[in-house]
Amino acid sequence: MSGAAMSAAAMSAPGWIAVAGLGPGDAALITPEVSATLAQATDVVGYIPYVARVAPRPGLTLHASDNRVELERAAHALRLAAAGARVVVVSSGDPGVFAMAAALFEALEAGPHAWRTLDIRVLPGITAMLAASARAGAPLGHDFCAINLSDNLKPWPVVERRIALAAEADFAIAFYNPRSRARPDSLDTAFATLRRVCRDDRPVLFARAVTTSDEDLRIVGLSAARGEMADMRTVVIVGSSRTRIVERPGRPLLYTPRHAS
Repeated sequence: MSGAAMSAAAMSAPGWIAVAGLGPGDAALITPEVSATLAQATDVVGYIPYVARVAPRPGLTLHASDNRVELERAAHALRLAAAGARVVVVSSGDPGVFAMAAALFEALEAGPHAWRTLDIRVLPGITAMLAASARAGAPLGHDFCAINLSDNLKPWPVVERRIALAAEADFAIAFYNPRSRARPDSLDTAFATLRRVCRDDRPVLFARAVTTSDEDLRIVGLSAARGEMADMRTVVIVGSSRTRIVERPGRPLLYTPRHAS
């Protein structure tokens, strides 16, 4: 069947949307459910580098867009599905963690009521903080939280207050989007906030490009942690007061015990 015939056949059938997580980078960590759904798709929508991870094939149209147009991207995907396309909206990691699932539902809520009848699925993936934690040991082994350091969608005072409260509650903290060219000082400001609250030199994991050929893991004490140690491909995990380092040949293990005193 030709590509045009396949597209016509797809448009005659009910459309659907799957919001899928492509995992942290290694193709082996994409779930079988996501791979099977991509094989059925007529259209893939997403941020440019994530769409580039999907192999082209006949009958599949790739729609890549810039990082700052999430709502427009989501509305585009909904319009395609409403016209009968089988659409996969791709995110890295897990689509429900600082990614496209929430954006899609925001566009759905604001859009035509007919969109609410669409078949919409969210397919989980391995998010960066879990991949980083597994590589290092188990720093998220007890209570933890995740905080996005980008202030594009929320004011910085809100970010800073959440950091301070998480530290006071003695959570391990995973920082997403820790630093960028537009925000060169955000991670240093976060570390300064932590130092004011924490009474110990807890370990900080810098996990860059986990599961890819560029992977790099580094553990330092909070007093030595610097923003320049991270970029937008880095997840930063700050341990709780109970997080421990187990020295051994090669890379040490980082973990947080499940019991608390």
